[in-house]
Amino acid sequence: MADRDKIVSFVDSYLGSADVKDASQNGLQAEGRPEVEKIAFGVSASLECIKRAADCGADMLIVHHGLLWGRSQPFTGPLKRKLETLFRGGLSLAAWHLPLDRHPVVGNNARLLALLGAKGLKPFGSHDGQTIGFRGTLPRPLAIGDIAARLALKLDAEPLCFRFGTERIRSVGAVSGGAARMFEQAPAAGLDLYVTGETGEFVQEYARETRSNFIAAGHYNTEKPGVQALAGLLERKFRVKTEFLDIPNPS
Repeated sequence: MADRDKIVSFVDSYLGSADVKDASQNGLQAEGRPEVEKIAFGVSASLECIKRAADCGADMLIVHHGLLWGRSQPFTGPLKRKLETLFRGGLSLAAWHLPLDRHPVVGNNARLLALLGAKGLKPFGSHDGQTIGFRGTLPRPLAIGDIAARLALKLDAEPLCFRFGTERIRSVGAVSGGAARMFEQAPAAGLDLYVTGETGEFVQEYARETRSNFIAAGHYNTEKPGVQALAGLLERKFRVKTEFLDIPNPS
């Protein structure tokens, strides 16, 4: 057994939550059992994810997208059902959003580049005055199709590619999730490829106009690696059981 509050305090400190400006209320969002034997992990605190966490015997659910986003909400409809399921199951809910995107070891963006074998990672991608992504260099040049195939295999994704830049990729920037609007920073930094989760209407023509490469591998899929890495870390440190709840989502 591990103490819930010690787990939350450790993750807050490890991810540097206090130093990150975020719309998400990072940390503990719903209080369940104080003792934790098993932690379930998911990308988003959907009702389906919460139900599966309760069904698998977890004491705690840790996600990237939580329920509290800095604005008041009435406890009605889907939110009411989510809270009822959490409290009925005695589940604690904790969430870390941008702190989990930007961490250099277990963060989504560092892990995405690690999946591609990139080395020499450096911070990249400014969002609201703070850097949340990473850039790195591949050991050898790869075709964008080969990179997309690797992401498809590792993330169980169907990447969308815009191929208007160099045919052989060495330098890659990654900002997971809905970061298409940050694409312009990649060609400005001289990167061969930008990887994110979602695309946008402007992306295709901007890639053509700047002779750049862009891959969108899905918001959900690009944000699995962080919670999975965090699960491994907490399993080792606190000797708890962990389970990643995969609820496939192509968007």
